Amino acid sequence: MKWIDLPPVWLGLFLVLVWWAPQFGFAAERNVAWRGLVGWALVALGLCLMILAVMQMARHRTTVIPHLQPSALVKTGIFGISRNPIYLGDALVLAGFVLIWDTSILFLLLVPAFMFLITRRFIMVEESRLNQAFGEEFATYCRSTRRWL
Repeated sequence: MKWIDLPPVWLGLFLVLVWWAPQFGFAAERNVAWRGLVGWALVALGLCLMILAVMQMARHRTTVIPHLQPSALVKTGIFGISRNPIYLGDALVLAGFVLIWDTSILFLLLVPAFMFLITRRFIMVEESRLNQAFGEEFATYCRSTRRWL
């Protein structure tokens, strides 16, 4: 059952909720051109963050799967800006699709809800695992690099 409890599955569930919203009367107040442009920019930025992070983790030969033990602490590159660039990318993709699909702007409130869920369900567990594995090195990294941005 653990394989179902992965961040992409949660992102998918939130995206389905956003996609279905207009069918239940939660359509955008009006169709505005900037929403599509900003939305696609957010999706592209989110995907770029995810790809860069996965490439860096592969270079360091450590896992991207939240339930597995990491073999290295990646602190450079995109991980020097955010301790969780993949999750940040997920949040940007979600925000982007709220804007792209004709969903009420109120659905942007799902982004902090998603971030809260991911923090509680994955990040805190991962940080505990990283702290056990890397001790003071991880603590120093946490002091110099923010969790999200």
